[in-house]
Amino acid sequence: MRFQTGRRAIQLRRQASAPLRFNPFVFSRTFFLWVLVGLVGGIIAGAYWLVLAQLLRVTALVTGWWVVPLMGGAGLLAGLIIHRLGDPGEMSLLVNNIRFRGGRLEPKNNLSMVLSSLLCIASGGSAGPEAPLVQVTGSTASWLAQKLRVRGEGLRTLSIAGMAAGFTALFGAPLGGGLFALEILHHKHLSEYFQALIPAFVASCASFIIFILITRIGIGPIWHFPVSGTPQLTDAFYAVGYGVVGAAVGWLFIATVRQLRQGFGRLAVPIYVKMGGAGLLLGLLAYYVPLARYFGHEELAELLEGHFTVAFLLTLLVVKIVAIALTVTSGWRGGFIIPLFFVGATVGLLIHTVFPSQNLPLAMICCMAALNACATRTPISTAILLATLTGFQQPIPILFASLTGFFLAPKTPLINAQLAVPGAHDD
Repeated sequence: MRFQTGRRAIQLRRQASAPLRFNPFVFSRTFFLWVLVGLVGGIIAGAYWLVLAQLLRVTALVTGWWVVPLMGGAGLLAGLIIHRLGDPGEMSLLVNNIRFRGGRLEPKNNLSMVLSSLLCIASGGSAGPEAPLVQVTGSTASWLAQKLRVRGEGLRTLSIAGMAAGFTALFGAPLGGGLFALEILHHKHLSEYFQALIPAFVASCASFIIFILITRIGIGPIWHFPVSGTPQLTDAFYAVGYGVVGAAVGWLFIATVRQLRQGFGRLAVPIYVKMGGAGLLLGLLAYYVPLARYFGHEELAELLEGHFTVAFLLTLLVVKIVAIALTVTSGWRGGFIIPLFFVGATVGLLIHTVFPSQNLPLAMICCMAALNACATRTPISTAILLATLTGFQQPIPILFASLTGFFLAPKTPLINAQLAVPGAHDD
């Protein structure tokens, strides 16, 4: 025992006295694989965003009653694509494969996901491009790993890095995007995939640069909130209060999703019939409340600039929750993270309208954080993402609100694959 200890001490002294050299890890094959995954993810996300932006410009010209047949036709066509090319699945399937299939994601239905999600999002569905992008970039990374004969945890790590590349490209936040890809995989333990943290950050940084170069989108906050006053200790307590309200709305959203999912599950009709019918309903909602159309990226800016009554904000809140739930349960493809940010902002604006003395940006951003953390179980990355997306100079209250939403979330996650039960599906 003493002999082994002595040998170990000698080895440590030799290492400490060795000349300084670069860490061989920097020039390893593994590191370049992380960068490659990020570059490929950035290219995919950039191309997707450019196509989506062009489609959005065209569909924005369709207004009035024409929105109803547009969205009904888009849903029908997207459903036919899924019916013919294959069902790409939803976020629960992605999480399930990462956790219980060693990270092996199948890219065979990526074309179906890309085409159907572009139609659903561009026509005005209340779903964002984050989920399709994450699935495509994650499965592409998994395919690259298998082609390069990466096995075991290396395969899972590259798949997670690919997911992070997709998140980061859209949100423009390498730190928040990398963490989000890890947090969303489990409803309790971020550290379960801690070995993928640095790979996720590396891929995120590479993806971020390529996406900016392709899309020419500037670096900085996406939404410009009013400048708040001097930070106060009481902001943290207010943030917890806003977090309680945001979590309550999160419960309402989750309950609505589960009820609609059960209803659509009972319909023994082809998916294109469900999606076409849901498109007509979404078109009606968009006709009566135009601000509830689309996934909320541009609409949140309109919310910040406008002046609305309490009655209108309550109507918008209910209609938007129904629109998001209808979109994600009827087969329409897209994610609900950005739409939930819009809902949270609406809740915060409603609070400020009823109680004008409340800090407007603090109320809106804290409700955004709490609502999203309640639905997705991602409190840390949500706080970081919102601090980046809004440019808000007080990240600590956002974290308080985000943690409040997380701890007040329902026992069963909205994404049931986050649970430690193989083969779980959404209710």
